[in-house]
Amino acid sequence: MIPLSVLDLMMIGEDKTFADTLADAALLARHVEQHGYCRYWIAEHHDLPGIVSSATTVLVQHLAGATSRLRVGSGGIMLPNHSPLVVAEQFATLDTIFPGRIDLGIGRAAGAAGPSIRALRGLAPERDFEDDIRQLADFLHDNGRQPVRGIPGNHEVPIWLLGSSMYSADLAARLGLPYAFASHFAPHFLMNALAYYRENFRPSAALARPYVIAGVNAFAADTEAEAAFLASSHFHWVNMLHKGRPGPLPRPQEGYLATLSDREKQGLQQALAYSVFGDKTQVGQWLSDFIARTGADELIIDARIHDPAARCRSYQLVAEALS
Repeated sequence: MIPLSVLDLMMIGEDKTFADTLADAALLARHVEQHGYCRYWIAEHHDLPGIVSSATTVLVQHLAGATSRLRVGSGGIMLPNHSPLVVAEQFATLDTIFPGRIDLGIGRAAGAAGPSIRALRGLAPERDFEDDIRQLADFLHDNGRQPVRGIPGNHEVPIWLLGSSMYSADLAARLGLPYAFASHFAPHFLMNALAYYRENFRPSAALARPYVIAGVNAFAADTEAEAAFLASSHFHWVNMLHKGRPGPLPRPQEGYLATLSDREKQGLQQALAYSVFGDKTQVGQWLSDFIARTGADELIIDARIHDPAARCRSYQLVAEALS
């Protein structure tokens, strides 16, 4: 079976609390660990209603502590928001507490809007993203190339480059890093970016051959109708985001897609082109076709489902469909 992973934006469901989100994430992490999932990543966002993944490193510790074998990490840390030294110290500490189980996915987006960016970064000058990555690796490896040290000792925390553009494909190829493409919400450049990354990949000390994770939205249930019902929460939230009105993850709604205008449907189709809902057979066939088209080495699945039991069941059915 192709490796499967989870991407979690740590959303607060309608009529739920932050504490509920933490408990539901731990429940899902333990469940997917039992069903063979490889890793569980948390995406950094700030000042976005309904999403509570801002303290990403703390959440990684929460979920790593709730599991025993699952790799847990960031999908990703938005490096321009943070000092490379601080990120290295935090992830080296996590690696010491949970050896061999921590991933460090990084991106160059802010994960926030203008006022939030200013609150995060103050008046600090813009830094060079590629140089930040090199510093981060130096600090983790404690190789003496920087004038200061992070946590002592070499920490083999895998650095993954995340992106949704040709820029990230080029940088991941030049640095010889594993590459995770955010096709679950930015599908446009997927095929071109993966082709470029593979054709231009330079082997590195971190990675001998190109390795690609592709993001999809997948919602599985016992029937197609039930899966469509569960997926409506995700689709509804994205539609409200497009209108500038994000909030908690809505409760599911029967026939939600039929209530949308043609313009709204087109917007969702463009943003969520790599999405599937259905029963186990339907979802398995769609995912198998996606793997064949992209040649992805691994899939990372985003499924924002309001009910925690139904979310666990969906991820389980996806694993069974591809086993």
